[in-house]
Amino acid sequence: MEPRKKIAIIVAGGSGTRMGSAVPKQFLELAGKPVLWHTVSAFAKAYTDMQIVLVLPEAHFSYVQEWLGEFPGIKLVKGGETRFHSVKNGLDQVPEYSVVFVHDGVRPLVSAELIRNCYDAALESGSAIPAIDMKDSIRELYKEGNRAVDRERFKIIQTPQTFLSELILPAFASPYDPLFTDEATVVERQGHNIRLVPGEEANIKITRPLDLIIASALLS
Repeated sequence: MEPRKKIAIIVAGGSGTRMGSAVPKQFLELAGKPVLWHTVSAFAKAYTDMQIVLVLPEAHFSYVQEWLGEFPGIKLVKGGETRFHSVKNGLDQVPEYSVVFVHDGVRPLVSAELIRNCYDAALESGSAIPAIDMKDSIRELYKEGNRAVDRERFKIIQTPQTFLSELILPAFASPYDPLFTDEATVVERQGHNIRLVPGEEANIKITRPLDLIIASALLS
């Protein structure tokens, strides 16, 4: 059987409003390099034959020009109005018979091990979605008030959300629905089961100033 191509679609469309920063969060400095550089580098290191598609708002293309050349073969693609549309634009670069990783540009600490685990699980099951346990108590709100719920029944979902191309490409040909919160919900809508794999506590999403401090500590 011919080997599948490996394509990472890294989506970085955030504006940085929660950061309180004029610079979008994916371009803030982390250990001397932009957050997004670390994210791209993680995928480049995981597999020597990894192809990377970087999806950004066109207004942000200038932010990456100075380091883009460090990653041969990387493709820069214009984002869309929602995450769904941005991923869809990235998928236009994906050939048939590949494994597709869709990853948040602001998760720079993803490990090569997690990327490889997702690849192997997607080959077996068609999909691989990293998930971690909830540690806090949670309550559900309803019209009359709120109630405690069993946190064991819930997982926190991470990226890279990983799929065989024959699942994700047809799924994203369907019309946009505001209920599509991530790639798994789009693929699930087509009747496919979603496989969860163990995520990583360190695979944090950088959205607030505190996250940047935590990421710096983890990197050092």
